[in-house]
Parts: sequence; structure tokens; C-alpha cells
Amino acid sequence: MSKFYVLGMGPGNEEYILPITKEIINECHVLIGGKRNLQYFEHLNKEKLYISADLNKIVDYVKNNYESKKICFLLSGDTGFYSMTTFIKKHFSKDHMIVIPGISSFQYMAAKIGEEYNDALLSSVHGRDFDYISKLKEYNKIFLLTDKKNSPKSIAKNLIENKMEDCILAVGENLSYENEKITLGRPKDILHIDEFSMSVVMIKRHVEL
Repeated sequence: MSKFYVLGMGPGNEEYILPITKEIINECHVLIGGKRNLQYFEHLNKEKLYISADLNKIVDYVKNNYESKKICFLLSGDTGFYSMTTFIKKHFSKDHMIVIPGISSFQYMAAKIGEEYNDALLSSVHGRDFDYISKLKEYNKIFLLTDKKNSPKSIAKNLIENKMEDCILAVGENLSYENEKITLGRPKDILHIDEFSMSVVMIKRHVEL
């Protein structure tokens, strides 16, 4: 049975792409991904398809070509966590896919701030709603993927409004890149910072700074 690859590209920087992933990319004929992930492989003589709003076009291409060409999807972060893998599985059997996970932004962030995450809840407010306030009654730590709407500042504001101003927030921006920035503080500290790019946020209950 012919198969195609779904490859996790890690938090972003090329240095964090697994060696096996680079090996597979070199063997494939067609690379499918966002511009951020394909930028490291522009020099390769490969056919490249950039993921856009028209995902059905990508699906049709793969269905028509995966038996004759080696194809791989290059996906940001963890292929098993709020990933495009979910969309791909709606159109293909998992038997047609070989999935190679990458280092997740949660793993990277936890290591950078010296935290374990075996006792944490991992979730996302990137393009979705999630009641992390109620979950903070069950978990000491929550790691969240964020977006422009559900930003670190909106999370800080929500914590203050729910009388959780003693929590610690760690905000990781541009993780693994040269302009990486990690900010640690109470919700009131995060609320007064002008702007954040898309970030990973850790919320930790009632801890001394």
C-alpha cells in the first residue's frame, strides 16, 4: 500500500527538526506545508505546495499523486495536538499515513522555564474557546496555545476578573527563534505589556515569584 508522510517540524527553528524528519524530506518528491516550514527547504529540487485556505485542492492533489510520488506534509509543532493531522484523517485512512512527531512547543517551553508538565493540563485557545478558569481548580498548571483574540493579555485580564491575580504567567514568544522572548509575571504585569505575538502561555496557581 502506498503511503504519504505527516512530519512534525518542531517549534519553528530548523535546529529543532529531527534528523529522521530531514532524511524523509530529502527522499520525498513533493513537500506540502506553510511558508514558515518550507523556507528551510527552498534550495531543494522538490515540488512544493503551499497550504492555503483551499485545503480541498491539497487533498485532491494527494489523492491523485501519492501512489506515484513520495509526498510529505510539513506541519508545525506536534502532529498529534490540534494539528492539521485531524483534517488529513478526515480524507485519508490512517493506514495511508506515516506520522513522525516533532518536538512540541509545550516541551520546549517547559524546558526553558524549568517546569515539568506531567502535572499540567495541555490545551489550546488558538481559534477555539476553552474554560481554563474552571480547570485551574483541578490543575496546578495549564499550558495553552494562544492566538490574537485569546492572547496572553486577555488571559491575564480573565484571571484578574476571576480573582486569580496571584497566579504566575509565563509567556513564550517566537519560541526557538533568535527573537525568542519569555516573560514571567503576575496577571497584572502581563496586562500592562503592550503587545505579544502568538505565544505559548503557562498558568501556574499561587506561587511565589
